[in-house]
Amino acid sequence: MKKTVFIVFMLALSSTILAQTKGVKVGYIDMEYILQNVPDYTEAKNQLELKAQKWKQEIDAKRNEINLIKETLKNERVLLTKELIEEREEEIAFLETELNDYQQKRFGPMGDLVTQKAVLIKPIQDQVFTTVQDLAEAQKYDFILDKSSDLSILFANKRFDLSDRVIRALTRSSKREQLSKKEQKAMDAKEAKEDFVDDNPELAARKKILDDKKAARDSLVAARKSESEQKRLQFEEKRKKLLEEKEAKKNGTVSEKNTEIKTDKKEENKTEENKDKAATGTTEEKTAQPVEAKKPTAAQEAKQKSIEDRKKEIEERKQKILADREAAKKAREEKLNQNKDKNEENKNEN
Repeated sequence: MKKTVFIVFMLALSSTILAQTKGVKVGYIDMEYILQNVPDYTEAKNQLELKAQKWKQEIDAKRNEINLIKETLKNERVLLTKELIEEREEEIAFLETELNDYQQKRFGPMGDLVTQKAVLIKPIQDQVFTTVQDLAEAQKYDFILDKSSDLSILFANKRFDLSDRVIRALTRSSKREQLSKKEQKAMDAKEAKEDFVDDNPELAARKKILDDKKAARDSLVAARKSESEQKRLQFEEKRKKLLEEKEAKKNGTVSEKNTEIKTDKKEENKTEENKDKAATGTTEEKTAQPVEAKKPTAAQEAKQKSIEDRKKEIEERKQKILADREAAKKAREEKLNQNKDKNEENKNEN
């Protein structure tokens, strides 16, 4: 603890002295955060965890074997001689000593877990240290501290955190080996832009505000354009309808709806006439002798047939319209059910 306080005091003293002559540029990194975001480190850590899991299983198997021998000795103790009991106990002690030695070999301070961790992880740590040194030299940093080390940092402003830049540099170096010269040139330009944003956070914040305003403005223009297009379509539809009605009046034709109304009125008038005739016919039958009914002429039969055909045509068209409406309704219901099923499948997958 005293050593840590002394280091902090010396750093603060040296920073004060340098600040009197020039501006001091200080940054910090979080080594644990960097290593967790480096793919090579994650892969090495997973390999090490798999080996450790295998060693633990071997230790558990040996411990179960020793426990089984102990249990057997406990049950057979009354049947064994003193010499056999001592022999079994020596065997158990030997197996336990062997198990402890194996545990130390795998998980001890100088065991395989520690040594292989150094073998797998140390090259990655060295790569991180090299990247940090290159960054410090390129950006003229006076100090770069490690937030995850034993050195106590009571407060650190996020804008001085260089961890993401180190991760980006490590990722670039791994990708650069697989790129062509043209792709490397484009990547260099992109890296320069990213570094400029990192070095000028205020400019990046201002640019983000401008981009947000531009996106809001574009959204408003698109909404107005859509509204204007909708109004234009409504106007065109209304204009087309008026032209069709005007053309129908000019040609002396009427719509199907008006035709159906007129036909219904004719049928009502005929019904009334038939009622009147029936009423007058009953009074005439009382006062006069029955007269033989006149047979309809060919023209009357043709007219009656035309009326019946027209009624049949109107009824068929009405049934077709109802069938089309029912089919459209079923199609909408099927589509809603399909969308509902898809939403449920997406929820289950999530």
